[in-house]
Amino acid sequence: MISGDITRVDADAIVNAANTSLLGGGGVDGAIHRAAGPGLLEECRRLNGCATGDAKITAGYLLKARFVIHTVGPVWHGGTGNEPLLLEACYLNSLKLAVKHSIAIMAFPNISTGVYGYPKQAAAEIAVSTVSKWLESHTLPEKVIFALYDEENADIYKRLLS
Repeated sequence: MISGDITRVDADAIVNAANTSLLGGGGVDGAIHRAAGPGLLEECRRLNGCATGDAKITAGYLLKARFVIHTVGPVWHGGTGNEPLLLEACYLNSLKLAVKHSIAIMAFPNISTGVYGYPKQAAAEIAVSTVSKWLESHTLPEKVIFALYDEENADIYKRLLS
């Protein structure tokens, strides 16, 4: 776990908490698009969007990372719209792409906890549990980093990972 900007993480792939259009937005999504440069937007236009819970991969362009894995987290509606399963799917589908593309090191942000309103503690529990279970039974990725921009999320992840 690190506190800071995911666009500066030294990894083979970083995960973008994207919206369904994949055409950029605010928060992590906007930061990744700005740091990667216009090539990322051009490639994302050709992907025809992404469904909630799914993931798609692009080149990293001007980022340190060779790849960006875009995943669309659920908007929080009180837990009545399969939000936990959709959030878990974001992590699993991103990890499957990491295997398919031989990604050794990848970094995740705290998916859905910004404007999508997912409760931070609940989202972190799903993230840590899903990734931990995956790493127990797979050789790739070799390392997963949680890159957390705000102090509240960093504190939650520190507790969960200790």
